Amino acid sequence: WQRGVAAPARRWPMPAARPLLGVRVLDLTRVIAGPVATRFLASLGAEVLRIDPPGWHEPTLDEEITCGKRRAVVDFKTAAGRETLRELLEQADLLVHGYRADALEQLGFDAETRATLSPGLVDIGLNAWGWRGPWRNRRGFDSLVQMACGIADSGMRWSGRETPTPLPVQALDHATGYLMAAAALEGLRQRRASGYGVQARLSLARTALLLQQHPSREKSPSAGILAHQHDTLPMVELTPWGVGERLRAAARLPGTPQLCATPGCAPGRHPARW
Repeated sequence: WQRGVAAPARRWPMPAARPLLGVRVLDLTRVIAGPVATRFLASLGAEVLRIDPPGWHEPTLDEEITCGKRRAVVDFKTAAGRETLRELLEQADLLVHGYRADALEQLGFDAETRATLSPGLVDIGLNAWGWRGPWRNRRGFDSLVQMACGIADSGMRWSGRETPTPLPVQALDHATGYLMAAAALEGLRQRRASGYGVQARLSLARTALLLQQHPSREKSPSAGILAHQHDTLPMVELTPWGVGERLRAAARLPGTPQLCATPGCAPGRHPARW
């Protein structure tokens, strides 16, 4: 965590039913972890604008991860694309990005520049291997991190196999996505309380370490009271790809419904503006 730049007076109505109504979220993430975070924010009423590069497609994830969001295509490698990014940042309340540690800096948008463009910005960053050290700019994704940190070795011993065995789901991605969403909510709370923006940095490797430091335990007989049947039933959703059933989110806020106003959509469906 780092404190950002003081923000001009800005208050959101924060109704219980849609607590993030009016909050503008600029989503520069792809694949699973970051999009899980911004999907959660969208389900609480945030206005999420996701930017993809030209030619980018995510089969199956387009349907699953993009509900509640608007999607535009912008090429940040061009001067026009960088100017568009500048204009979007100036009006954003919250930025969520998943580039390697120095990628935005190379485009001319380091953390200080971002905070100056949008005073009070809540800036949530993710990379695979952490923000310091020799691996900070390596590419990486969930299964690679599981292989590198020892989770796949534990899976091999647990399953009795002879090869490294990652978890059966992209658990680091999903867990980190919800941690990013929690960091975003805490950042907004801090901005509201102090008047300053914040920067939060997360990584898949740090989430892997947290999981290894807190091994699972058998659930107690009373664990069932944490979820009622109606909270786990899938929701029917009409999408551009047809009718689908969406599972409930893995995290929830008691007393606050989570509802995405729109189904998922393909890249470039919307213009790159608020």
